[in-house]
Amino acid sequence: MTDKRALRAHFLYLRERTKSAEKDEAITENLIRSPYFAAERFFVYCSVRSEVATDKLIAALLAAGKQVCVPRIEGGVMLAVPYAKLERGAFGIPAPRGGEDTVCDVALTPLLAADRTGVRLGYGGGYYDAYFAKRPQTLRVGLAYEAQLTQSLPREAWDLPLQAVVTEKGTHCFPLLDSTPADTL
Repeated sequence: MTDKRALRAHFLYLRERTKSAEKDEAITENLIRSPYFAAERFFVYCSVRSEVATDKLIAALLAAGKQVCVPRIEGGVMLAVPYAKLERGAFGIPAPRGGEDTVCDVALTPLLAADRTGVRLGYGGGYYDAYFAKRPQTLRVGLAYEAQLTQSLPREAWDLPLQAVVTEKGTHCFPLLDSTPADTL
């Protein structure tokens, strides 16, 4: 299956069937036990619909004294802004009203699927790929259910692979074959 529209529909269906509060808790616990938790600044998506829930994860990061930033779309660009009171933002996703774009150590990223090399299938807007290209020093970690992992996904020229995915079963690290967009190779 190489048609991205069909892949998105397939993995959205799998994610919706797989989602559970128990799995979300296990993913949060696995992240807390991972070496990534040692970082100081986290960029964390605000979960919607069937995405891995991030509300308890954000609370755990804040309780541990970590700086937490969340996405806000401004002028067609995704920014990482300090966590504050959330309101309805772009695409109906909760976001703070203000805040400056902040460099973070780790980006915890939503996805529909990821493959064995870290290629991530998102919603198709390109916001995370553009953010990753602008912030290559930020560690790219996906949050997903084990059912969202697959052998292979199509990779576009601008895709920057994830370096790891945390699931309910543990952390999957990917070899860094390269971390630059394919069109610059």
